[in-house]
Amino acid sequence: MEGFISALNSIIWSQALIYLCLGAGLFYSILTRFAQVRHFKEMCKLLLNNTESDKGISSFQALAVSLSGRVGVGNIAGVAAAIGFGGPGAIFWMWVVAFLGASTAYAESTLGQIYKVEENGQYRGGPAYYFERCLGWRWLGIVFAISAIIGCGIFLPGVQANAVGNAVTQIFGEGDMVVTSFGVVGTHKLIALAVILIVLAFIIFGGIKRIAHFTQIIVPFMALGYIVMALIVVFLNIEKIPEVFSLIFSDAFTAQAGFGAAIGWGVKRGIYSNEAGQGTGPHAAAAAEVDHPAQQGLVQAFSVYVDTLFVCTATALMILITQQYNVVGELPAGQFIVQNVDAATEIGSAAFTQMALLSVFGNFGQIFAGLALFFFAFTTILAYYYITETNVAYLNRVFNNKLSSLVFKLLLMFMVAYGTVNNAGYIWNIGDIGVGMMAWVNVIGILAIFFMYRPTMRCLRDYERQKKAGGPITFDPVSLGIKNATFWEKKLVKQQTEKQ
Repeated sequence: MEGFISALNSIIWSQALIYLCLGAGLFYSILTRFAQVRHFKEMCKLLLNNTESDKGISSFQALAVSLSGRVGVGNIAGVAAAIGFGGPGAIFWMWVVAFLGASTAYAESTLGQIYKVEENGQYRGGPAYYFERCLGWRWLGIVFAISAIIGCGIFLPGVQANAVGNAVTQIFGEGDMVVTSFGVVGTHKLIALAVILIVLAFIIFGGIKRIAHFTQIIVPFMALGYIVMALIVVFLNIEKIPEVFSLIFSDAFTAQAGFGAAIGWGVKRGIYSNEAGQGTGPHAAAAAEVDHPAQQGLVQAFSVYVDTLFVCTATALMILITQQYNVVGELPAGQFIVQNVDAATEIGSAAFTQMALLSVFGNFGQIFAGLALFFFAFTTILAYYYITETNVAYLNRVFNNKLSSLVFKLLLMFMVAYGTVNNAGYIWNIGDIGVGMMAWVNVIGILAIFFMYRPTMRCLRDYERQKKAGGPITFDPVSLGIKNATFWEKKLVKQQTEKQ
């Protein structure tokens, strides 16, 4: 089975998908005239919007929910894996993916807002909704919904949970070994699993509001704390910074692990981490209460910066400054190109990051890394559940409520349990398949939407025009030639009626 998973992963994550994701980001960057740079100040202003309603969450809460998905194990273990398999130069390609991916995040999240619906007292949206309502391709909406349920409900939660289990073992050891249905597992992992499942059940059974209120507190706190620790490491080794950046840039094009490995691992781990192009961000974006779809698109573009340029860079600098990493070559298999730490250290885990913090802060650093990993992974699992629930709701619209959300709650919790106690490499391969499936469908879909209808560009120009005129900010899809944006059509009619 593991061999089959690895083979399938290599097919999905072929060079075609890597360059498709990079190409889509470059395409939207040029078309929006690099809105991710021009509107940076506006992004920061929009973060202060805390308007929420009974049906929707605020822009900041939507940012927190999407960041809970973006800021996860990929920021700690994923960066370590990128360096371990692709060399230091992989970090440069992660930055490229983040810069270009911010424009992709704008496009897909704006689409999520334009074509969202009000359903059972809350806002829902995402790729499945905009494929059906914009393109008229219900079949593609169904394909994405199924891919998202498999990816976010089955494949990806195990990656997050597995990293937590490995972090606990790194800090406290295995503990007494116990025979379970999953195999022989240490008691410390089982205790961590019990805590995760209890808290997870409490939150996911409370819906998007409970998830949003939890993440808006935890996500900023954990990200800021992690970045502060990284800055301390940087300042204590400030003389090494020029050397580290020189290594990253030089290795990006003359990579020790091979140019293809640097790009491949940088792009793969970059997309896994910041989620731009996956189609996951639009789900939270659609739930936001905003005056104009472009506003949430810009907020979600900013979230890519937070994830990769801030948190992932913090991890990379800590690992490279302290030299707590190995780089393994593809041929011959298992041979180290660079070896600074024990050869038995698991590259696909958070071990490099934990060892970096341990080398500077002692046991406190290792414990802090474990706690950060726990919160990063836990909030990401919450985001995965919300995405799964939204796509189950979409399929229920199509198939007349034949799918039970309870079943998917229990399935996700089972996969968390499975992922906690299984092999990291195997779990990472499964997670990559989940990301790749959604990315293929979403990137092709949003490019098709652009070439056929261009709603995101019309939306951006409309927002820029209203901002230049000094407001007020409203959104009239009919006047822009955007069809089937029924939520916004009804909202505009209601606003006009209230004025009369």
